[in-house]
Amino acid sequence: MTDAIQSHEFDNGLVLIGESMPWLESVAFTFLVPCGSVYDPAGKSGLAGYVCEMMLRGAGERDNRQFLTDLERLGVSGSESVTTSHTAYAAHLLADVLPQTLGMYADLLLRPRFPADELEAGRLVMQQELEAVDDDPQHKLMLELKRRYYPSPWNQPVTGDEAGIEAITMEDIHRHWDYYYRPNGAMIGVAGRMDFERVKELVGELFGGWKPNRRKKLVKRKTKLKHDHIPFESKQTQIGVAYPSVPTSDPDHILATAAVTALSGSMYSRLFSEVREKRGLCYSVYASQHLLKDRGTILCYAGSAVERAQETLDVLLAELVRLGDGVNAQEVNRVKALAKRNVVMAQESSTSRSSALVGDWYHLGRARSLDEVSRMFDKLSRKKINDYLAQHPPSNFTVLTMGPQPLEVHIPTTPSVEANGSAPAAKSKPTKGKQPKVKRSAKKRAKPGKK
Repeated sequence: MTDAIQSHEFDNGLVLIGESMPWLESVAFTFLVPCGSVYDPAGKSGLAGYVCEMMLRGAGERDNRQFLTDLERLGVSGSESVTTSHTAYAAHLLADVLPQTLGMYADLLLRPRFPADELEAGRLVMQQELEAVDDDPQHKLMLELKRRYYPSPWNQPVTGDEAGIEAITMEDIHRHWDYYYRPNGAMIGVAGRMDFERVKELVGELFGGWKPNRRKKLVKRKTKLKHDHIPFESKQTQIGVAYPSVPTSDPDHILATAAVTALSGSMYSRLFSEVREKRGLCYSVYASQHLLKDRGTILCYAGSAVERAQETLDVLLAELVRLGDGVNAQEVNRVKALAKRNVVMAQESSTSRSSALVGDWYHLGRARSLDEVSRMFDKLSRKKINDYLAQHPPSNFTVLTMGPQPLEVHIPTTPSVEANGSAPAAKSKPTKGKQPKVKRSAKKRAKPGKK
């Protein structure tokens, strides 16, 4: 950790990580609270998101309208999100209003009002988010892919489900907040123009009285890798593929990052050029890392016209398997160039850095400087990446399709694409995805968005 990055753990377990960026006029902070969808209880799927929604409806002495008005008066740009493991509250602001803004967020996290008369309004917002998923086939497919790939409870969607949202009561919200919104496991990353010692003093004053508790251990239930299909009347077929990678804490994580960047990091990457540009098989295709504390996953997506969907899936899987052959020198150079660009851009973004600080701390137990990240990419070589791919070739695929017809899943037995550009025929027997009945919500009238 460099002198620009400092950290402090308070007696109650709250961790503060700060990075001084004196060339900026702004500062940003990101709170991570260990209350993600993984902690939603059985029958109450979506509770973490519902708690977050209700917390935004007033805190401390301010009601919802006054809270938002005061943030706007201070010029604060705020956001919130629920992930698998955490609920995040982030803010970007001018450096001189940091004390007032942190005070307001202390009210938000420690003293939410939870107005009972707004419970149903909050439920409408949660239901609207569910409907938005139904109206976005790509989003819906990727949520369902995670549901099939990850073991329970890590496969629980952050948006919840219709039955769970309907069942949640105000008592559930109070209980969930009281148990999970605690300082042990919580982090705050602050980056930008700031004095760390002054911020540490301020955070101690505001959050020093926050009481920790004992956390329950999550029980992992195994899931089987499989291929599946969701019937969906459309002119397009959505295709999702997931396969294992390594977590951030693994020493080879930088090599996994380089490999997926070569696969899908730019318009010159393999998936874009081979699946979309050369063959015109789909309108969208990509691969990305999805990282949990103890495991990494590569998630791939392709959207294609129904008549070309089978070929799209075949070529997509062939390209994934072919990655096991290794990358070439040009791809390594592009990976390094993209990494350098990202480092330069992050130097100008206090928001990006505050998020990276808490993300690193959660996954690694320490925060990395941009110089360290840059050096890691500088040390990349074609041999290192290809040695990694030889040891961790893309395999054990979970395939999910969504469209009018199921597709056959051919896993190539050779890591190459044939000379004529077509995907190699599988030597193993193809399998067809199952076709379960999927209940879809009836179209409802538009409701007001989240405040």
